[in-house]
Amino acid sequence: MPTLSETYILNRQRVQPNHANNYEAVHGGNLMKWMDEVGAMSAMRFAGKTCVTAAVDEFSFERPIPVGETALIESYVFEAGRTSVRVFLRAFRENPRSGEREQTTSACFTFVALGEDGKPTGVPELTVEGQEEEQRRERALENWTPE
Repeated sequence: MPTLSETYILNRQRVQPNHANNYEAVHGGNLMKWMDEVGAMSAMRFAGKTCVTAAVDEFSFERPIPVGETALIESYVFEAGRTSVRVFLRAFRENPRSGEREQTTSACFTFVALGEDGKPTGVPELTVEGQEEEQRRERALENWTPE
C-alpha cells in the first residue's frame, strides 16, 4: 500500500509574460492546468495506473502570482475510494531570488484510475505513516471534507 509521502510532489513553474493576464499575473487557467498536471502525477504515483480528472472541488484564488515569480505547487493524495483518488493541492508565489513564499491557491481534485481497457479500475488503500503524514492528511481533510 502506497504511503502519503510517496505521493508528495513539489513542482515549480516560472511565470512568464505568455502565462499572464491583463494584470501581469499568472492567468487563472494556466495555474489550474499546472495544478491539474501535478495532481495527476500524485494520483498516478499512488494508483500505479493512468488517472484522469473527474472533479475539482472549490478552487480558491487568494492572491496573484506576478510575472517573474515562481508558482510553487504542492500535491499529495489524502484519500482513496474504490477507483478514485482525492488529491490536495496548494500553490504558492515564490520569489526566485529570496525563496520567500506565500500561499495563493488551494484546491482538491478527484482523479479516477483507468485500466488497460480505459475503464475505471481499483486503487490501493492509502497508508498514513508518522506525524508529518498525519498532519498533511488532517490539513486536507479539514479543508476538503463535505459537512
